[in-house]
Amino acid sequence: MREIRASHITDTVARLCVEANRQLPQDVRSRICAAYADEPWPIAKEVLGRILENADIAAERPQPICQDTGMACVFVELGQEVHIAGDLNEAIHAGVRRGYTDGFLRKSVVRDPLDRVNTGDNTPAMIYYEIVPGDRLKLTVAPKGFGSENMSRIAMLRPSDGLDGVKQFVLDAVLQAGPNPCPPIVVGVGLGGTFDKAALLAKKALLRETGGHNEDPFYAELERELLERINALGIGPQGFGGRTTALAVHMLSMPTHIAGLPVAVNINCHVARHRTEVL
Repeated sequence: MREIRASHITDTVARLCVEANRQLPQDVRSRICAAYADEPWPIAKEVLGRILENADIAAERPQPICQDTGMACVFVELGQEVHIAGDLNEAIHAGVRRGYTDGFLRKSVVRDPLDRVNTGDNTPAMIYYEIVPGDRLKLTVAPKGFGSENMSRIAMLRPSDGLDGVKQFVLDAVLQAGPNPCPPIVVGVGLGGTFDKAALLAKKALLRETGGHNEDPFYAELERELLERINALGIGPQGFGGRTTALAVHMLSMPTHIAGLPVAVNINCHVARHRTEVL
């Protein structure tokens, strides 16, 4: 049994919150650079250039890439041979509290959906736990702005809707989102499970590097097809038209009930923020 101190987790989460908000992931930067080189529409090309310039300024000063520094979504893969010395839940919340305060990141969380009073420290974090084999603790902090989160969709399709129904639902979700999620976007798609599990799959799909594909050849091909069809919509960077509406489509699937076909779409803006560390 390996022991990890709660204070170490707090320190790590605090640092990841700041890094995720200030540094554009290298895989995302590479995709934007490729889109810039391939974009013939002058306005779209200028927008992509400004996105890269903005990321450089944020890294140099340093300051957040976007003013919406999001809700802190924290994905935890906890090895079953790990013992946490302290309160794991509170350690993560404390890390978010410190990161958003010391990093001068905008606090966007309200204590209740209806009374709208700000908590003042961007907690609580949204924490997702997964127990895995081994003696390691993997932490991924993925700040989620709501310009993109508000564009997410979920549907309980009929099994008879089949593959074509899934494709159409994803395309309709992106078309309805339009420029609101600050394209070029990353599209996470969750397929199967239950109502809530499909949504979680869609959010987890966003954590994959944008240059990769699903390990299943069928879903890898489906990702490529959807990306091509989404980019053919012509929404373009920031909604000004062009070839690049999305940088990637990531899908995750799992078994489901014989009577259902749950599908969820979770959209990330062009920043696609996430930072990971293994303790």
